[in-house]
Amino acid sequence: MKAYTINKYSKDASLQLLELAMPEVKENEVLVEIHAASVNQIDGKLKSGDFKLLLPYKFPLILGHDVAGVVTKIGSKVTKFKVGDEIYARPRDLHIGAFAEYIAIHENDVALKPKNLTMEEAASIPLVALTAWQAFYDKAKLQKGQKVFIQAGSGGVGTIAIQLAKHIGATVATTASAANTAMVKNLGADIVIDYKKDDFETILKDYDVVLNSQDTQTLEKSLRILKPDGKLISISGPPDMAYAKENSLSWFMKMAIYFLSYKVNRLAKKRHVDYAFLFMNANGQQLADISTLIEAGKIVPVIDKVFAFEQTNDALNYVMSGRAKGKVVIKLR
Repeated sequence: MKAYTINKYSKDASLQLLELAMPEVKENEVLVEIHAASVNQIDGKLKSGDFKLLLPYKFPLILGHDVAGVVTKIGSKVTKFKVGDEIYARPRDLHIGAFAEYIAIHENDVALKPKNLTMEEAASIPLVALTAWQAFYDKAKLQKGQKVFIQAGSGGVGTIAIQLAKHIGATVATTASAANTAMVKNLGADIVIDYKKDDFETILKDYDVVLNSQDTQTLEKSLRILKPDGKLISISGPPDMAYAKENSLSWFMKMAIYFLSYKVNRLAKKRHVDYAFLFMNANGQQLADISTLIEAGKIVPVIDKVFAFEQTNDALNYVMSGRAKGKVVIKLR
């Protein structure tokens, strides 16, 4: 099969198109013929080596965290899927590889593709939707009537997070450029702040939840708009000790994370708010729940551009430029 790979960590080097052996299918896995994949910021960060201490991948490494396709083979203990099923998934860490013609995925990471989506639309959903779902349901326990601030509303996570928060019944504030204001309002945002002109810290106050996806300065400002006992969920770091314990990291890594998160934890404690880091986990059942919302019209995909498989490097470069609105998708078939 054809696959785009890296043989070492590098910020500038391009992905290499190689002919590789078909994936082996273990007893709890399904083999998927990939029809579409989407590109995420984490793909570029992995390529650069940003996560090499947390995620010890082996080379050659096939990138790609979102996949939609058709099941062509099942392992001996697979019970949830059959050959011919149209599925989508975010494969679990250390088992990614969507920039390829085929991938083997654990059945617990897989869900049936929403019937009302194309393969390209479906591929745009898993990572960003699971991130929003786990942030709001698992971490923040977001409730109807609460106020949530979602940074970068026109981005991949932001476009889905706005819709999910509105489904829950929250009031949503977000940041976007003037050019993207109409789009995020159409998705459900109640308050849109033009980050090029205004400082959200001077406009927002007494928020229950913040979904942080930006830099350290923005994170610290976000802590100041929370009400007492409010919660800041960060998908851009720094990692916290809960993450270190959940992933059974080494003593050295736990100490490193303690010092990395010391300042934000101190600031959060001083303001009587909670800080939590989220590195989303693959979860087929949650993805199935998301499918129900998609089929009911509660969540719609937002796609900026679709690239051909041969343009995978162009797709990755476009995502890392920060100019994408919603998601960028690679079409294989």
